[in-house]
Amino acid sequence: MDMLTLSLLFAVATFVGLFSGMPIAFALGGVALLFMLFFMPLSSLTLVTETIYAELDNFTLLTIPLFVLMGAAIGKSRAGEDLYASLNRWLYRVPGGLGVANTLACSVFSAMCGSSPATCSAIGSSGIPQMRSRGYSEGLSTGLIAAGGTLGILIPPSLTLILYGLATEQSIGKLFMAGVGPGLLLTLLFALYVMWRYKKEKAQARASADASGDGSHALLQDEHYSWAERLESLPRFAPFLAVIAIVMIALYGGWATPSEVAGIGAFFSLLMVMTIYKCYRWADLKVILNGTVKESCMIMMIIGMSFLYTWVMSNLNITQEAAQWLVTLPIGKWGFFVAVCLLLLVLGFFLPPVAIILMVTPIILPALNTHGFDLIWFGVIMTIMLEAGLVTPPVGLNLFVINGIAPDIPLKAIMKGVLPFIWLMLLAVLLLCLMPGIAMWLPDHYQGS
Repeated sequence: MDMLTLSLLFAVATFVGLFSGMPIAFALGGVALLFMLFFMPLSSLTLVTETIYAELDNFTLLTIPLFVLMGAAIGKSRAGEDLYASLNRWLYRVPGGLGVANTLACSVFSAMCGSSPATCSAIGSSGIPQMRSRGYSEGLSTGLIAAGGTLGILIPPSLTLILYGLATEQSIGKLFMAGVGPGLLLTLLFALYVMWRYKKEKAQARASADASGDGSHALLQDEHYSWAERLESLPRFAPFLAVIAIVMIALYGGWATPSEVAGIGAFFSLLMVMTIYKCYRWADLKVILNGTVKESCMIMMIIGMSFLYTWVMSNLNITQEAAQWLVTLPIGKWGFFVAVCLLLLVLGFFLPPVAIILMVTPIILPALNTHGFDLIWFGVIMTIMLEAGLVTPPVGLNLFVINGIAPDIPLKAIMKGVLPFIWLMLLAVLLLCLMPGIAMWLPDHYQGS
């Protein structure tokens, strides 16, 4: 069988497996085993367990369950709601302050858990009802949380950047550093858009009130918090700042490796919810630990089977041929860049970032090197494109998370509300192409590993 036919057959088998409804890990592993059986020597089957074990026997992978534990401790307690409430009290005078508060809450929560669905769920469960009760449109309320949740896979600690670092053999610490600037950039772009959109919706509400004489619209009702009320909220916000400060200083100060930082973050997050939120009973801890085990096992299974999948691709010479074909396309360096970004965006419609990184990176890595792209910088670009895929209709994962939180809001309204934020993500990618220093300044001055 010629290489083109084999490659197409491999791709078709992969998509059939992924869309069959079976778990992603089993779909990838099943395709790998099937092609080993028919297109590789039978003796290669004896290497399956060795290949998976050898790839999972990596100390850096310890960061994944620890960061998942860190996020579960916060996401499955009242911590997320307290974070949002405290920010709201301090930002109520800002136009669209409640929306800006939710943006910042997503950003801060992302920096503590590294998971997009977890951020959406934790902040959206309290943020969406609060915004709607204050007159924000359904589209803005849900679109903001869906997009804000994607910051969870960019702002360190980020599981996506960890896996990308493993796949490309790049420094996890430098990737974390590279995510800081773009994460803050996206947070700023989202906040500015929310302020503009709020002013527009408030002007429409005022015009409607002037025409009808009915000034009862929630957007026209002033909200006020005294200094005493604002200061009273600080003790609820301080623990988050303390945990973030400990994690950031330990990592960026070069005092600890990413794996050690994950342990530090998990320990202090657990300590925070146990002491401040009284989650020390077994019933409370069981929810946190069960959630951690389930999500960690799912991710590790996907990682193990993805390594087997890419090992089979390499042994069948599919990866090398695909990379060579990409390099020889007559589209130039930036044409290749645009094509890869579109591929990542489309794959993000259907697959989680974990699977995409582990499947796609080995194929495009040789071409990235040939075209001279900085792999640290491209890791950030790849993450942003996967973020966009998480909220892009028709099947972005975050859209369905938000729909589960607010089932009374039509999915169509959620999709419409999130579209402006997708354009802002694409704008961020353009800015990173024009000014790569946004991502690279910190890692260029970082001496860690």
